[in-house]
Amino acid sequence: MLYDGPWGDRPPDLCYEGNFWADSIRQCMKTVLICHKGANLSKEGMSRWLASFSDLVGIVVLEENRSRVIKRIKREIRRVGVFRFLDVLAFRIYYRLWLAAKDGAWEQQKLSELCQTYDDLPENIPLLHSNSPNSREAEEFISTLSPDIVVARCKTLLKPSVFSIPKSGTLVMHPGICPEYRNAHGCFWALVNRDLDKVGMTLLRIDSGVDTGPIYGHFTYEFDELKESHIVIQNRVVFDNLDGLKMKIIEIHSGSANIIPVGERSSAMWGQPWLTKYVKWKQSARRKQK
Repeated sequence: MLYDGPWGDRPPDLCYEGNFWADSIRQCMKTVLICHKGANLSKEGMSRWLASFSDLVGIVVLEENRSRVIKRIKREIRRVGVFRFLDVLAFRIYYRLWLAAKDGAWEQQKLSELCQTYDDLPENIPLLHSNSPNSREAEEFISTLSPDIVVARCKTLLKPSVFSIPKSGTLVMHPGICPEYRNAHGCFWALVNRDLDKVGMTLLRIDSGVDTGPIYGHFTYEFDELKESHIVIQNRVVFDNLDGLKMKIIEIHSGSANIIPVGERSSAMWGQPWLTKYVKWKQSARRKQK
């Protein structure tokens, strides 16, 4: 983990002075989680984690319709071209045939660990199902809850009227080190590029750009690029660092979090994995092990 908190194992008092700071924080920091249907690590695991140190007042579950999927495909084709999009499709097929089952077993194991670590959610937490976080019902739902922080675990860019609702900001745990690896699958492209010190996750506050908001922390772990898929890696950079993320979110809410300056660093946007690049990555990883 790259982040170390400035005040050790005890955050600043947020509501009142006393010894029971965890209860104090939970009572006064209201959070909302946005996640996709079927993304159980977020919906079932991260929700429990959020509720362990904050007042989780609502969850937005996204059920994307066909039109939104088609829009995402068209956007990727415009970005990389038809020929390269075939490379994207080839990787999707390869992943489903050869990698998905193993990654699914890892996800179930991690979810089981999270459920054993964190208590069950209260039954009365409001839940909204929507096809977009930018829908009118989603915006009204979040606004009514009046959260201090929203954690967005979704693929869709949020519009300003949504991400500006929470008092302390809408946060994203981006699977990539920003600003070098913005947009999708930053861990994959850092591995392909052999930029191994940039394999990690960025905690940032959403603004109107694509992963261009203020950065509060970078997180990583000792990944195994031969045994682990990029999906496992981009999940572990989040879920192996929940303690550090908790402390950083508490700092953000208290107003004591430092923003990491990135003005002199390069910035680039990336997209979906290609099969040709996946093969190149694994070949490079094998040569490194010899």
